[in-house]
Amino acid sequence: MTFDSRAFRNALGQFATGVTVITVKGPEGLHGMTANAFTSVSLDPPLVLVCIDKRNRTHALIQEVGRFGVSVLAEDHENVSRHFAGAREIPIDVTFIEEGLGTPVIKESLAWLDCTVWRTYDGGDHTIIVGKVEALDAPGGKPLIFFQGAYRRLV
Repeated sequence: MTFDSRAFRNALGQFATGVTVITVKGPEGLHGMTANAFTSVSLDPPLVLVCIDKRNRTHALIQEVGRFGVSVLAEDHENVSRHFAGAREIPIDVTFIEEGLGTPVIKESLAWLDCTVWRTYDGGDHTIIVGKVEALDAPGGKPLIFFQGAYRRLV
C-alpha cells in the first residue's frame, strides 16, 4: 500500500485535538509556535510531550535553554493560534506572564505549564520533547479545537 504525505495528513486530521502555543525565552526574547502534537505522558513524575519540527526556530531554542512553556488555548484564541503558526501579521491581544521557572506563558489560556526538558527522542523530521512540569495553573474554560484542518469550538 502506498500513500502520499497529503493522504497521511488527511487521515491524521480525523483526530480532533486541542491547540497549544509552545513558548521559550531565548536570547532575543519570547519565541513561540502553535502545536497540536501535545499530550500528557506521566503523572509521577508529571511529564508531557510535544513534537517539534527540527527546522523550527523553537526547536533550537528549547534545546539551548532547556525549558519551555505550554499554553492551552481557549475558544476565542484562534487568532493567537494563527499568529504563532506563522501569520505574524495577525495581531494578538494576550498577556504573557512569567511564573514558575520564568518561561513566558499566556495568562488567558485554559491552562499553562512551565516545563524543563526531561528527555528527547528522534521522531523523523521532528523531535519528541518530553518535559517535566515544574509549575502550572488551570483556570479552565472552553477549548479551541482543531479537526479536519479547521478550527472548531465545542457546542
